[in-house]
Amino acid sequence: MFTILDRISWPGHPDKANEDICGACGDWAWMIDTSIFPGTAPVMHAGSDAAWLAAFADERFSSLAPHAEDGAALVRDVMEEARTAYRAVAPRERHEDFVSWPLGAMTLVQRKGNVLDAWTFGDTTAFLRQPDGTVVTLGEAPGLRDFESAKAAELMRAAVSRPNDILREPVFLDWLGERRERQRRSGVPAALLSLNPDAADRLRYERAPCGDGTVILLASDGFSALVDLYEAFDAKGLMEAAIASGLEPLAARAREIETKLDPDGTLYPRFKLSDDTTAILLRA
Repeated sequence: MFTILDRISWPGHPDKANEDICGACGDWAWMIDTSIFPGTAPVMHAGSDAAWLAAFADERFSSLAPHAEDGAALVRDVMEEARTAYRAVAPRERHEDFVSWPLGAMTLVQRKGNVLDAWTFGDTTAFLRQPDGTVVTLGEAPGLRDFESAKAAELMRAAVSRPNDILREPVFLDWLGERRERQRRSGVPAALLSLNPDAADRLRYERAPCGDGTVILLASDGFSALVDLYEAFDAKGLMEAAIASGLEPLAARAREIETKLDPDGTLYPRFKLSDDTTAILLRA
């Protein structure tokens, strides 16, 4: 059983929908960070189909997790339900057009005895601080972050631009369009939380010790940036700060770095000035 110690979810921009969500139920907890190709017309949510997918998955995990035995099967069930709900509303030409679907990075964890099972799509992260002080990081966010930051630096240099502004530059839009077409031509939807239940077969699966007293932090990439982009903390320091002072000072530290220290993205290249910043802190 998890006890929620703290949680936070700040939108990256006041005028845009928050496309992150987190939750916990019994021995299960999850972090979801969704997105959609810019310019895709929404069909499920006035502001963002990504926000719809996050809220839908959160509600279904809350309902289904207490009766679930396996994380991959649970994720598959939720994606099947999301696909059914989407097709009931979306025009037929969008049913199989996977590049127009909302997508999500996701970490889902379940405690079984003194072990934590973790299933991950994309760049959400689980940090575990075990009772002896050892900190374990689960997920592939650091490697994905390196690629994204390098690409942001390349495109901002080419456009002589900065975070947020780069999203409207022709060089970015051309790169995004090429990326969209490559994905379409491949015929294979991305291995992410989406409307493709078969993606559950490509979940990253890891296990870690999780005795009583273990503290778990699930973070979206807007929060884990404190470790894997801004290097304001290492994983151990982040966990110690979260336990000592809660999550709000950490989110505030991320915003301070983004808006005061590096608004031009020269120290920490990124596409957005600030991303949605979400985390949930749990004790086993």
